[in-house]
Amino acid sequence: MNIEDYYQLSDSRLSFTRQQSSDFAKKVAGDFNPIHDIDSKRFCVPGDLLFSVIIHHYGLRERMIFNFSGMVGDNTQLVLPDCNKEHLAVLDENDKKYLAIECEGRVSTDAELIESLTKKYVAFSGQAFPHVLMPLMEENGVMINPERPLVIYESMSFELDRLDIKSIDLEMSGKNLQVDGKRGNVTLDYEIFSDGERIGRGCKRMVMSGLKPFDKEAMTRLADVYRERTVELA
Repeated sequence: MNIEDYYQLSDSRLSFTRQQSSDFAKKVAGDFNPIHDIDSKRFCVPGDLLFSVIIHHYGLRERMIFNFSGMVGDNTQLVLPDCNKEHLAVLDENDKKYLAIECEGRVSTDAELIESLTKKYVAFSGQAFPHVLMPLMEENGVMINPERPLVIYESMSFELDRLDIKSIDLEMSGKNLQVDGKRGNVTLDYEIFSDGERIGRGCKRMVMSGLKPFDKEAMTRLADVYRERTVELA
């Protein structure tokens, strides 16, 4: 994967085209969410693409937390901070914040390790629906609106015990959905391995809104449509 194929960066101004974003979602992350289609009225840049660009641009720290606070569109020009601090904020030219980053520990700029982490993480992240979210919703008796399905990426974090490695693998270690009225907070925990040794752990958080009582038939239809898109657009 050449991450530079999926964004433009000029004088610290970062931007993404719809085609770049859609290609990354489908070809790299395996994420076929309609909001990443080039003709979507609710189009947004995948959060995992923004995460991947940041890691490649600044390097990989032992502990990192990414908090997403806005949906990036194809007309959004982001301004990347010019130094690598422990607290970074990615804003647009009107000072609207889209991403806050906290980082600690040693830094690695090893291209092989960074590519391995980003590829394995975004592949893990992109498979949340329907493989993980649908069983969670059924267990909790709720579902997203099939007519306007929307799951918002809230945050991701990880902690690495070592940086002297070249490749990693991810395995899910836990999943949870907390329902509060029509809002659902999803937590996906994962562990990070290198050559069979556990060398880290992480967490992805998402928010589902507009929840309604679970309807197995409706959710099955939504999952079938998603799978059909996967086959057609892959």
